[in-house]
Amino acid sequence: MSEAPPTQGAPTMTAPTSTGPTSRTVTIATGMGIAISEFGTNTEGSAVLYLHGGAGPRTMLGLAGALAEHVYGIVPTHPGFDGTARPDRFDTIADLADAYLDLLDELDLTGVMIIGSSIGGWIASEMALRDNHHRVGALVLLNAVGIKAFGDEQVTDVRTLAPPQISELSFVNPALRPDFASFTEEQKAVGAANQKALALYGGEGFTHDPKLRRRLHRITIPALVVWGEQDGIAPLGYGRDFAAALGNGHFAPIADAGHFPHIEQIGATLGAISDFVDTVVKPDEA
Repeated sequence: MSEAPPTQGAPTMTAPTSTGPTSRTVTIATGMGIAISEFGTNTEGSAVLYLHGGAGPRTMLGLAGALAEHVYGIVPTHPGFDGTARPDRFDTIADLADAYLDLLDELDLTGVMIIGSSIGGWIASEMALRDNHHRVGALVLLNAVGIKAFGDEQVTDVRTLAPPQISELSFVNPALRPDFASFTEEQKAVGAANQKALALYGGEGFTHDPKLRRRLHRITIPALVVWGEQDGIAPLGYGRDFAAALGNGHFAPIADAGHFPHIEQIGATLGAISDFVDTVVKPDEA
């Protein structure tokens, strides 16, 4: 595992710009529809796939928008989130990983960078382990969960916490914490449904698969683990251990950020991704 402090900048990726985002539903090989938002234009047969965590797809829109001038981006909504349908017996992280690999097949994309936040990073890791069609080219894991780490620093089980408590653990900047008292009944219902879907996908371990860490060494594509240093959900030591377990892992801590570094410190996060692309993913093109 290598580590370097992030710098400011934008990823060295090239693609024509496009107005957006646009939304549509893509039907994959199993017949299931996946709701996606698209940023930029698909002209090169590659993309960035942004996978959200328990707070829903809106948490990835800012990052996808910031990179839309450079690369085609896709933000799917996990089935069961934000009012979308979830088929019967579609209820594990593995199901999501398989579905998104089918999505890449359907869109005929290769060299895809997957940027996953929280459980999105868990899904991304499972995708890389299952990618027998060689669609995935690199991973960026943003305060990802999914492993049982070595040592004492583990993910906080938030199932017994109220939303304001979870928010306080997630964000360093109080101004970014949602004002739940102002939520409409509809917003509260959506949030409750999202948490129900999250708990279902997480399974018995909720935030981890006890067998995942020992399999991560098989992921040899470039993988960057970006970590908000003041995360109260998944602590810094947990992030370092996640990066160390990967076959080609790199670690970038982000100061003054919690569980969502791409929201609290988007400039530093973009800089870390840019350095990763220039020095690890595509060093010959930098």
